[in-house]
Amino acid sequence: MNYNISKEPIVIQEVIDKVVNRNAGAVTTFIGTVREMTKGKKTLFLIYEAYEPMAIKKLEQIGSEIKDRWLDAETAITHRVGKLEITDIAVVIAVSTPHRNDAYEANRYAIERIKEIVPIWKKEHWEDGETWVGNQLETVPYPTGGPEEGDMDD
Repeated sequence: MNYNISKEPIVIQEVIDKVVNRNAGAVTTFIGTVREMTKGKKTLFLIYEAYEPMAIKKLEQIGSEIKDRWLDAETAITHRVGKLEITDIAVVIAVSTPHRNDAYEANRYAIERIKEIVPIWKKEHWEDGETWVGNQLETVPYPTGGPEEGDMDD
């Protein structure tokens, strides 16, 4: 299965192996890790929770969207849930395509869509408190070739 929610540490190579094929000239990976400092606050640890059946369906949807845009793309995504310490891996995305530019663009598309539509929440624990974070979109413009205007509304 190319789309997973895991309670165990993610093995990067296992995610990559799901997309490697004889016609892929490029495999890109995105590895999202838990950082210590966020907006000047020191994070102690994170707790990720997911509505797992829907999360997997949404990850599959992202894979379908990528396949529609980049026809020869193969995608695998694993997101971890539970308590994660600083530097732990929270998500691994692997995308293979015949050409590198498509692999880069598709991979970036995947992480932005995950943060937008997948029902995964994180509880940030800091030295001075805690808070739940739902929509995790960062306010950065999408690169050329990304979603069309209106694709990411909701």
